[in-house]
Amino acid sequence: MKHIILTLSCIIMLLGSTNLLSQNRINNIIKTEKNSYTLNELMNLIKTQSGYNYTYPTDSDLSQKTINLGKKEYALDLLLDKISLQLQLKYRIIEKQISFKTIQKKTVTISGYIRDKKTGEDLIGAACYIKELASGTVSNVYGFYSLSIPSGKYTVSYSFLGNKTEESIIEIEEDKVLTVELDNESQQINEVVITGEGAAKNIKRNEMSVVKLPVSTVKKLPALMGEVDLIKAIQMLPGVKPAAEGGTGFSVRGGNPDQNLILLDEAPVYNASHLLGFFSIFNNDAISDLKLYKGDIPANIGGRLSSFLDIRMKNGNSKKFSGSGGIGTISSRLTLEGPIGKNDKTSFILSGRRSYLDLFLRLSSNEDVNDNIIYFYDLNAKINHRINSKNRIFISTYFGKDKFKNNDSQLSFGNQTLTLRWNHLFSNKLFSNTSLLWSKYNYELSNSSGANAFKWDSKLEDLSVKQDFNYFLNSNNTIKFGGIFTYHKFEPGYAHGIGEESFISEYKVNNSNALEEALFVSNEQKIGERLTLKYGIRFSMFNNIGKGTVYDFNNNYEVTDSTIYKSGNIYNTYTNWEPRLGAKYSLNEVSSVKMSYSRTSQYMQLAQNSSGGMPLDVWFPSSPNVKPQKSDQYAIGYFRNFKDNAIETSVELYYKKMKNTVDFKDFANLLLNKELEGELRFGSSEAYGIEFMAQLNLNRLDGWFGYTYASTKRTVAGINKGNTYRSPYDVPHDIKAALSYQLTKRTSISANFTYSTGKPITFPTGRAEYQGAFIKIYSDRNSYRLPDYHRMDLALTVKNKKKPNRKWEGEWNFSLYNAYGRKNPWVVNFVQDENDPKKIYAEKTYLFTFVPSVTYNFKF
Repeated sequence: MKHIILTLSCIIMLLGSTNLLSQNRINNIIKTEKNSYTLNELMNLIKTQSGYNYTYPTDSDLSQKTINLGKKEYALDLLLDKISLQLQLKYRIIEKQISFKTIQKKTVTISGYIRDKKTGEDLIGAACYIKELASGTVSNVYGFYSLSIPSGKYTVSYSFLGNKTEESIIEIEEDKVLTVELDNESQQINEVVITGEGAAKNIKRNEMSVVKLPVSTVKKLPALMGEVDLIKAIQMLPGVKPAAEGGTGFSVRGGNPDQNLILLDEAPVYNASHLLGFFSIFNNDAISDLKLYKGDIPANIGGRLSSFLDIRMKNGNSKKFSGSGGIGTISSRLTLEGPIGKNDKTSFILSGRRSYLDLFLRLSSNEDVNDNIIYFYDLNAKINHRINSKNRIFISTYFGKDKFKNNDSQLSFGNQTLTLRWNHLFSNKLFSNTSLLWSKYNYELSNSSGANAFKWDSKLEDLSVKQDFNYFLNSNNTIKFGGIFTYHKFEPGYAHGIGEESFISEYKVNNSNALEEALFVSNEQKIGERLTLKYGIRFSMFNNIGKGTVYDFNNNYEVTDSTIYKSGNIYNTYTNWEPRLGAKYSLNEVSSVKMSYSRTSQYMQLAQNSSGGMPLDVWFPSSPNVKPQKSDQYAIGYFRNFKDNAIETSVELYYKKMKNTVDFKDFANLLLNKELEGELRFGSSEAYGIEFMAQLNLNRLDGWFGYTYASTKRTVAGINKGNTYRSPYDVPHDIKAALSYQLTKRTSISANFTYSTGKPITFPTGRAEYQGAFIKIYSDRNSYRLPDYHRMDLALTVKNKKKPNRKWEGEWNFSLYNAYGRKNPWVVNFVQDENDPKKIYAEKTYLFTFVPSVTYNFKF
């Protein structure tokens, strides 16, 4: 009977699982004495310590392949599993004999979506990593990933910043769809560090000059007047400078604010400011992802020279109905989101915000004050629906407006965007996104005072169709291709009198239209274990299309003639090839070297009446008189991580050479000017610098600090006597720090600090008397500087106590902007002394000293 049972056991093991050991085998413990062994050495060790014999194929170099273990004790079954995983072998055990067999490999693909388990939100840039192959990929902007690998048994891990890493051993013999939901990270207050979204993501990812800021980190930063702002957080990064104190405009690596492309769910935003620039239009509660490209701009993006800011709205909680919001010093906000139906296929988000300064003004006893109006509002809405496993649609929109009224004067301006998107999965390797985009920016200025009563309207409108494909060819090649077609409609200004008493005549700046098209293709190619290349090409075209008027100018920029083109006629075309190239070389597990080159072209420019975020801005297109701006940017960087990837550091050097740079003559007339092109001057510019950044992802402490040394110069005919001069954004030294520290589970503190060299400015250096009047004589353009700028902001956040079964969560945020009251100059005017006309003195205007604020944030 005993022999019969033994025989039956052998037959069962032969027909069943090949990796199960008998009960006797489990008790065998193998002690390793060094960190790695060859297969032959390890099997001899197993034979010595357990008595098991072994066989493996001899027609290969298997015997000399290395297995990494570490000095420890292993149960025999676990040790054999490690050999199986690392060498991709199958094994079986019959009595005291271990037999290995080579796995017949074929290429298989794992693909799917990576989502947040709590909300169902797609996780953008989440990592899928195969440990044994030291290979992986990241999810695209819709949370989709695809990875082609040899068939076999692997340890597969999924990770994302702020979520728990999911790891499992999976045998993959055929193509698999693996959609994963990652749970939230449970962080304890101790000295254990938290790794980021995949170990050494900044070392391994194949892009540079790119910063991704988690919205959760942005929310911890000190707030101006209680409004935590995405753009203010962007301005705290190395290489990024505010265009003006307190404003939302920003300069990247010396470029103009209009050289930054801002997309909200792929739709362009042309003026991202509220309240004359002190706040941006982006409501934190509605945003899921924020990524700034300071260089290394991908081939699918174009139209701007300096940067690309990609902002993605939340899809809405598909698991349960929830809400969040806040009541602040000058505004309040509310966000509602949840599933539609019971199958988790459809979700929505609706987010609104409004300021209420006008409500406080009404409490004033002064009639000149209580009649004033000043407010802004914005509304974000989005619906997404999963039709099936291969099709998904999104509809998202934004509407925002500012309104100011003072006695007889009124100003209003706003943005609107609409995005319709369709995701389609042709196969587990080919992902498609089709987008229909609409964007509009408009403003209106009016005065209802008697004979001077007038109204002035201006707007810019875009309509685009965009097609993107991601083709995951294999584990070494990811190909992207597609195109975009955009129709631009410019209405720069229409002014006319209002009311019967007005003597203002009708005046209209000529409207214009343009088409902008682009095709692109790129590939990300892994060569060996250390080197990855990115290369691509973008072909762009810009057409001026009638109805339109083109003026001819002489050498003195005076109009000599004009030509009127009929509606629909294409009367001017520009084309440009825009190559992109990048490389990453991994030095080891914690350091890498990267380089990039990108050529970009810009066909639209901005004429601003100030840098302070005022809405009276005029966008104008390239034309027969205005050539498109071009930029060639080169960058190289070294990236190094410390303390188990909890501290990420980088040093980048960059150089930009720009052609057809647009600047304006002294005392240019930019608004309501039919002959605006005569105010323009053209030349070249260059920018170079070095940026250092350290990001901290420690358990108690997170944030970043950085330093930038930079220089930006321009040479433009007709300005500064043709001599080279500083750009308005030439700031040699810039120091930034944004840090948050968790004091307890309920309390955290945060601080911002910024220091920078003063901005260039043109000063009067003398005066001349002409017919009894004194005329200022100015220095060379931007040859002087304002005083150095520095400021510190502080914040304290206190969360309410959590109670069992209580769904409501709240927190108080106390912020102090400009904590030590630095009086940084906003504007410097040179005023003639009333008592002595021969004397001129500088008058400095500053905006803020101490600005305290309180905000109550909540979610349910």
